[in-house]
Amino acid sequence: MEQEQPVRVGRRLAAIVAADVAGYSRLMGLDEVGTARSLREHRKVTDALVAKHGGRIVKTTGDGVLLEFPSMVDAVECAVAVQAVMAQRNEGIPLDRRMLFRIGINLGDILIDGDDILGDGVNVAARLEGIAEPGGICVSSSAYEQVHGKVLVDFTDLGEQTLKNIARPIRAYAVGPSANAQQTTHLPFSAPHLSIVVLPFANIGGDPEQDYFVDGVTESLTTDLSRINGAFVIARNTAFTFKGKAVDVKKLGHELNVRYVLEGSVQRGGNRIRVNVQLIDAETGNHLWAERFDKPVADLFDVQDEIVARLANTLDAQLITAEARRAERSPHPDAMDLCFQGKASINRGVTPENMAQALNFFKRCLALDPENIEALIGTGLAETSIAQNYFDDKRAARLVAAEPLVVRALSIAPQHALAHAVLGLIQIQSNRAAQGIAECERALALDRNLAVAHGWIGLAKVYLGRSAETEAHVQEALRLSPRDTFVFRWMTFVGVAKLLLGADAEAVVWLRRSIETYRDFPLPHFLLAAALALLGQLDQAKAATETGLAYFADFTIRRYRTNLPSSNPTFLAGRDRAIEGMRLAGVPEG
Repeated sequence: MEQEQPVRVGRRLAAIVAADVAGYSRLMGLDEVGTARSLREHRKVTDALVAKHGGRIVKTTGDGVLLEFPSMVDAVECAVAVQAVMAQRNEGIPLDRRMLFRIGINLGDILIDGDDILGDGVNVAARLEGIAEPGGICVSSSAYEQVHGKVLVDFTDLGEQTLKNIARPIRAYAVGPSANAQQTTHLPFSAPHLSIVVLPFANIGGDPEQDYFVDGVTESLTTDLSRINGAFVIARNTAFTFKGKAVDVKKLGHELNVRYVLEGSVQRGGNRIRVNVQLIDAETGNHLWAERFDKPVADLFDVQDEIVARLANTLDAQLITAEARRAERSPHPDAMDLCFQGKASINRGVTPENMAQALNFFKRCLALDPENIEALIGTGLAETSIAQNYFDDKRAARLVAAEPLVVRALSIAPQHALAHAVLGLIQIQSNRAAQGIAECERALALDRNLAVAHGWIGLAKVYLGRSAETEAHVQEALRLSPRDTFVFRWMTFVGVAKLLLGADAEAVVWLRRSIETYRDFPLPHFLLAAALALLGQLDQAKAATETGLAYFADFTIRRYRTNLPSSNPTFLAGRDRAIEGMRLAGVPEG
C-alpha cells in the first residue's frame, strides 16, 4: 500500500499590512448605526486604494483589516495614500467623532491557509498596528530596509519595541508627516467636555442574586447622566465590556476619549444597601470626589431610583466644578470653558459678587459663541437670581432681559429640561406663577431628577397664596438631591412660606438650616430677623439683621416691599406681616 505523503505547508515572503480604527468601541458607543455606516463608506475608498496598489484584502474583522502586497514599496505607498485620504475625509468633523486608522506593516514569512495567511510575520504587523498613533503608520525594520530611499516619506526610528506575544524585540519606525512624534507617547488629551464612562459597579457581597440590582444601578445612572446637558456619556454596551476587569483609568480615558471615570460598588447587608462611588480624572488618575450612600431596603426599585437620582444630581455639580477648574488652567479658554466657569460661579452661592462673576463669564462665552445654549440659560438664571434676591432695583428690567434668552435657547433645544425650568422661574418671578409651575412640570417630564424644578414649584405656591403646600415640594427636591448646590435656597422657600403662614417658630428652624448650609446668602438672615422679632426675640432678631447687612449692606424694607413677584392677596397679606417683623428687627427702611 502506497504511503500518503504529508501535505506541504505553503510559505512565501510577503508585505503584510494590518489596520484598525482607533477608539472604535468609543465611536460605536456614541452612535452604532452611524459609525458602522461611516466605516463602510470609508472602506469603499480605501479598498479602491488597496486594489490600485496591487494589494489583496485577506480578511476583515469588525473595524480591522489584514492586507497582503507583493511589494513592500506598494504596501507603504498604499498606507500613506490611505492616511492622506482619511485626513481629507475627517476635515470638518469634530475631533471626538473622527475615524482614524492605525496601520502596522511588516515584511515577513507567512503560512498559506487557503485564502488566509498566518504566522509570526502576520502577528508582528498586528502588534505594530497597536503601537501606531491614530492616523499614523508604524513599520518594522525589515520593511524599512526595503523602502528607505524609495518612498518619499519621513521615518523616525522608535528603537527596539517589546511587542505582546512576540518573543524577540522588534525595531520599529514611524512613517509619514507625524513621524517626528514618538509613537509610544500618548496623544495630547483632548477629550470632550463633560465626557464620562460609568464602569459597571462591583457586587461586593458576591451574591449572584444581587447582580441584577448592581447592574441596574449602573445602567440607570448611565441613562440619567446622559440627561445632563452637554454630557458625553459612553454607552452601557461599551462600559459593560469592562465588567469584572482591573482597569487602568488613565489608559481607559485615552482609549474611550473621556475626561472622567465613575466607578463604584454595591454591598447589601441585612436590610441595608451601601453604595460607594468615586469620580476620577482620567487624565491624571486623581480622585475628584467620593461618596457613600447608606439606605434601608424597602422596595429595591425605589431604593435604586433614589440612589441614582442623588448620584446624578451630585455628579452634575461635581463635573461642572471639575470643568471650571480645568478652564482656570487654560491660557486660551474656549466658549465652553467660559460657560463652565459661569455655571460654577452660580453653584458657589447666591451673592451679588457670584452672580456678577457668572454674568461676566457667560457674556464672554456668548461673544465667542452667540448660540451657546448653556450660556443663554445661565445668563437668564443669573439675571433672575439678582432680581429674585433684591440685589438691585432693576428687577423688572432684569426679568425682561432674561426671558428672551431662555426662549431663544428653547428654540434651539426644545427638549432642554433646565431651560424649561428656568423659564418657569422667570414666569414665577413675573407674577405668572401658574404658568411657571406648568413650565417646571414640563421640565420634570423631560428629566425626572431635576430637583430645582420641584423647589421652584414650591416657591410658586408661596406666590399663589398656597404656602402650606410649599414644604412638600421642597422635601421632594431634597429627597432627589440632598446635597444640591441650591439646597439653601429651597430651605429659604420653606422658611418664607412658614413666615407668611404665621408659623414663626417653624420658619426660624428652616431659615437657620438655610444659613447653616450657606451663610453668605443674605435674604434668609433678614427673614430670620423678621420671624424672631415676631416671636418677641428682639435681641436675636437685631443680631440677625446686623449679620445680614454685613453680607449685603444695600438691603432695605423699601426694596423688599416694592419689588413684588405676585399680586395675590393672600401672599401680599403674609408679606406685610413679614415686613412688620423686619421693622421690629431693625432692618433699614430705605
